[in-house]
Amino acid sequence: MSTFTESKKRLEKCGIKPSLQRIAVTEYLMTHCTHPTVDTIFNDLYPSIPTLSKTTVYNTVKLLAEHNAISTVNIDEKNVRYDGDISKHAHFRCKHCGCIFDVPISNIKADPIENDTENFIIMDTLLYYKGLCKRCKS
Repeated sequence: MSTFTESKKRLEKCGIKPSLQRIAVTEYLMTHCTHPTVDTIFNDLYPSIPTLSKTTVYNTVKLLAEHNAISTVNIDEKNVRYDGDISKHAHFRCKHCGCIFDVPISNIKADPIENDTENFIIMDTLLYYKGLCKRCKS
């Protein structure tokens, strides 16, 4: 199955009406695991979609995140990043080069938890690590 088709199906599954721009942004995020910013997405897609605007990219990632078709990554203090991988995983940000990497972990739970005084329903789990990546620690 092509990434175009997979992107369109993800949008439909999440209740989002597919458009050329929405499919393109979703496909980009599903195929680029670099956790790009809106500027990066726009700059990379604009040459092939000259009618694309930065506002459209902002509105699209906001809509996709609201419908859980992508995730928002706030590990970078300066920029919001986006992730097309919606599976449960953590993120690692290198403090030297700024790259963000996916970190697979096996025991993330989104089950309700209780303590002595309050009940919580966990709807989202965010786990971030910061340090030096393999390339920068040398």
